[in-house]
Amino acid sequence: MLFINLLIAVLLSSCTENKDSNQQESPVEITLLPETTYQKIHNFGASDAWSCQFVGNWPNEQKNRIADLLFSLETDETGSPKGIGLSCWRLNIGAGSARQGNESGIDDPWRRAESFLQENGSYNWEKQAGQRWFLRAAKERGVETFIGFVNSLPIALTKNGKAHSSGGNSMNLMPENLPAFSNYLVEVTQNIQQNEGVLFNYLSPVNEPQWDWKGGQEGSPWKNSEIAQLCRILGNDLKNAGLPTQIEITEAGQLNHLYEVANDAERGNQIREFFSPSSENYVGDVPNMAHKIAGHSYFTTTNDKVLKEVRNRLKEEIYRVNPELEFWMTEFCILGDNNGFRGNGRDLGMETALFVANVIHADLMIAGASAWHWWQAVSPYDYKDGLVYIDKNETGGNIYESKLLWALGNFSRFIRPGATPIMTFEGENPVLTTSAYKNENGQLVIVIINKHDNAQELKINLNGDYSSKAKVYETSEENNLKFLGEFNRKEPLKIAKKSVTTIVI
Repeated sequence: MLFINLLIAVLLSSCTENKDSNQQESPVEITLLPETTYQKIHNFGASDAWSCQFVGNWPNEQKNRIADLLFSLETDETGSPKGIGLSCWRLNIGAGSARQGNESGIDDPWRRAESFLQENGSYNWEKQAGQRWFLRAAKERGVETFIGFVNSLPIALTKNGKAHSSGGNSMNLMPENLPAFSNYLVEVTQNIQQNEGVLFNYLSPVNEPQWDWKGGQEGSPWKNSEIAQLCRILGNDLKNAGLPTQIEITEAGQLNHLYEVANDAERGNQIREFFSPSSENYVGDVPNMAHKIAGHSYFTTTNDKVLKEVRNRLKEEIYRVNPELEFWMTEFCILGDNNGFRGNGRDLGMETALFVANVIHADLMIAGASAWHWWQAVSPYDYKDGLVYIDKNETGGNIYESKLLWALGNFSRFIRPGATPIMTFEGENPVLTTSAYKNENGQLVIVIINKHDNAQELKINLNGDYSSKAKVYETSEENNLKFLGEFNRKEPLKIAKKSVTTIVI
């Protein structure tokens, strides 16, 4: 009855357009219910692969500027953020294809990676120096969560001596080498903690196991049974080493691999496979196992219908198997064809920013994601895969900020670890895409996506003991997460065309 009364109480806005300005005559009204909360948000993050191995060795001024853009929580003299305040950083634990050069089967040197484990079984802790610089830079700027993730097993352990597979759906590793791989991950975790002062909160030992990974970059397929076998060994090794680091699985290549067979029965249905006690591959009782399922939003963003269907099915499957299980969206950039919008071609403008902001909204508010991570933090490519773009130069170059960087910042800079989404109403036919969050300090954060070619006026309905003042930050063609000032939240606020706006109360 309360829900029905609240719906009746919401004043629906008129969508009548002004003939001259094409702007709405009456404000869009949203109603916030801060006492009704949902999942806890742990972090927003990105990956150091592959560029940071080079950028971490660039001149100090250049690499510090990039680190500030990604991690800083400071503001400039105008009150605008200096960076997007990422709260999670993902380090790629490389497999060693870099030392194989052209013999690696990976044509692009920027997609090869170093490895601490050498072919004679010894460790070289001088490797991955550029990536370790970014680990320290992230920690110094306040990043709280760190994840070590593996694309391929180290070539010293692989079946074919390469950092990619020779084909098939099975791991590029002999089963008898699983303990050695587990030991390697523990050794890397301990050394990074000792030398960099960073303890991995999570280890992600497999990445997109549904793909065959026959070349182009480091990678290995894995069957569900193989992942389970590895987790049982690794969990006990982490426990015996006295490490609190938890295991993160499975970095599914597409979200539907988590709830259906998809393209391979031995690599699908991963929620049930790993977290249903009736499954032979159940790992919910393994020591140091994180009770979450990680997946990537690739190829599930074709249009709004697909976006919603996939995420609703994912959420339903989690409720069926274990309602306490978390979902983390741990990698995304624009791949495939999304109603004509493609990944090819670098876009520093608002088109990509608005597209991705809509995906973030869907992952958080429909799928119930507790974390959201972009793929490459720093990209040298002519592709929609980076937050910060650079010249493809190993020793230094120009730095290019994207609107996507700052649009992600509308979420990551203000929605801090421990925040919870709250109930929000905007009527039956929303004009704006709106979500709201409550930080642990009681602060309310509202993120508004306006995909339209005209500005909109917004009226916020909010009861309770909240300040009448609100700070407003905007990412648009004109502004990069700019602080617009302090406004009276009880008065209508103009939301710029094609923008992402954050209101902090």
